[in-house]
Amino acid sequence: MKFISPAFLYALLAIAIPIIIHLFNFRRFKKVYFTNVRFLKEVQLETQSKSRLKHLLVLFSRILALSFLVFAFAQPYIPAEGTVTRGNTAVSIYIDNSFSMDAVNRNGTLLDEARKRAQEITASYKATDRFQLITNDLEGRHQRLVNKEEFLELLDEVKISPAVKKLSEVLPRQLDMLNNSGAENKKAFWLSDFQKSITDIDLLKNDTTVEVLPFLISAQQSSNKWVDSCWFTTPVRQSGKTEQLNVRIKNLSSQAAENNSVKLFINGQQRTPASYSIEPDGQKDVVLSFASRETGIQSCRIEMDDYPVTFDDKFYLSFSVAQHIPVMCIRSSGSSSASVASVFSDSLFRYTESEEGKLDYSALKSNSLIVLSELKTISSGLAQELSRFVNNGGSLVVFPHPESDLKSYASFLPTVSAGIYEANDTANTKVDQINYEQEIYKDIFEKQDPRIDLPFVSSHFRISRSTRSGEESLLKMQNGHVFLARYSHGKGKVYLNAAPLQTESSNWTRHALFLPTLFRIAIYSQPEQKLYYVLGKDEVVETISESSGTEEVYHLSGEGNFDIIPEHRTEASRTNIFLHGQVSQAGNYLLKKGSTPVMGVSFNYDRKESNLECYNNEELLGQIIEQGLSNFRLLETGAMTLTQTLSDSFQDKKLWKWCILLALLFLLTEVLLLRFMK
Repeated sequence: MKFISPAFLYALLAIAIPIIIHLFNFRRFKKVYFTNVRFLKEVQLETQSKSRLKHLLVLFSRILALSFLVFAFAQPYIPAEGTVTRGNTAVSIYIDNSFSMDAVNRNGTLLDEARKRAQEITASYKATDRFQLITNDLEGRHQRLVNKEEFLELLDEVKISPAVKKLSEVLPRQLDMLNNSGAENKKAFWLSDFQKSITDIDLLKNDTTVEVLPFLISAQQSSNKWVDSCWFTTPVRQSGKTEQLNVRIKNLSSQAAENNSVKLFINGQQRTPASYSIEPDGQKDVVLSFASRETGIQSCRIEMDDYPVTFDDKFYLSFSVAQHIPVMCIRSSGSSSASVASVFSDSLFRYTESEEGKLDYSALKSNSLIVLSELKTISSGLAQELSRFVNNGGSLVVFPHPESDLKSYASFLPTVSAGIYEANDTANTKVDQINYEQEIYKDIFEKQDPRIDLPFVSSHFRISRSTRSGEESLLKMQNGHVFLARYSHGKGKVYLNAAPLQTESSNWTRHALFLPTLFRIAIYSQPEQKLYYVLGKDEVVETISESSGTEEVYHLSGEGNFDIIPEHRTEASRTNIFLHGQVSQAGNYLLKKGSTPVMGVSFNYDRKESNLECYNNEELLGQIIEQGLSNFRLLETGAMTLTQTLSDSFQDKKLWKWCILLALLFLLTEVLLLRFMK
């Protein structure tokens, strides 16, 4: 027990007053003579014994009454276990306002109950204490301590948010605020459903200066079905080609779902409805097939029906269908590249040729694929531009000249992480191995026949395999040498052919495999665009921008009147768009440069909130004990409010009222003793 005003205890010296009065009571008795002395002595002895007892009882009553009156002024209290609550108090209250808190229980939505519990917490503290409100949004206005009235105003403004934060991200912000508050007593409260996807107690650290008090808010049910993700079977989209969109649906429920529908909308029009069945607590991949009817930006939406959790029933994605694939062939002066031109004569491609000496370097970045057709030497300027082109996502195909300057090639090829051409080998051989698992040749052949006719080779350059290069062999010859190899560099790819295009070296240009090889290389040279981004996680959107020499203004627009000018940074031919949390709603958006559409950008809510599996009190307590978090104390109210629970269990027990009651009781006892004890 401790005292708020211990100086009043000096008043206990006043107890000496009734004691002195009792000890120095000099009352004189009048003598009365009586003939029978024997009877008089017995009466006198009996009267003195009772009088002495009465005086002692009255003395004790006065002493106790005076003592408890002094104690009442000194304000005794029993401090809360393990804490010292004197002085100022700083309280940080975290309210989980993620989508899972939109579930319901008997008190309404979980968020409504969290707001009510936060009010109960503040009611248990003094008017002079300071409070911090923190949510998943981590807003700037919440990064300060306020009084009760301001806290309650902020509390009324808390809404459901798509932001998702783990406890290991929330607690450090609470600790920073509390430890910098200067308060003697610091407490951090958590009001959440404690989903397993965000409750990472194993990553939390002990801070014995702050007591952390989790409070579980449970929903009535935790079943949910949702669209988890999607992807295309092939990496690029082509006009008029059948595409296969894979949609993954998950079911967190003890019941199976039979013949549920899922729909695909493209540019607002419904396409390819499908049905699915899914096992309890399982997942199902549904394939939606469709053909792109238009070129350009395609804004898509996948829909399904589920109740009551609906935020994850829609999934947004965007992709582009190129009208033309730009291909450039660079050849030596006076040479011909007819075999390459014949491959790209299809209307799908925009094919251009340029002689090495007349090449405009600024035009390189506007192409997806560049073909080097039998250049004898590669100048340092061209090597530098090609390296930048590949690093930024372009694809490069190299056909050597029979009389190539191997030194110039050896200077250039390592800069794009490719192997190096070595001596010319004139031994007759042929291609005998195809990498069927590689995307260039995947799905071209109905079956893998070892008797297939493959190109013969009369002369070729050996390609050395550097330890630094991630070489991937596409075609191999009987002598074990690589005929066609692929290398990755930066965001682009490099393809090296061992043999020149001339028919004296091989029949490669006349073989049936030549056209589909270059055709697929060009198809896969298109830059891959992310189908979708996740709100709160992906804050940078990458696009391709052709530099115009002036400062470009980008706009990101969406449904309604949504239109923002995001920050952008351009490096070479890449432009990064920084959102800084300006997008808060899932949907399809359009990125424009000026008034020209650049790309479609789709945002989805984080699917962590879709898994409604939550910890119960026993599991939370077990994790707290397992991690040795001595400063954590799990709150449980039962039938009481949080105000009552905190007052009874975690706040000081003040005893001054009891002291006054006891003082009055002993004064009453004194009165009764004096009046009725004869």
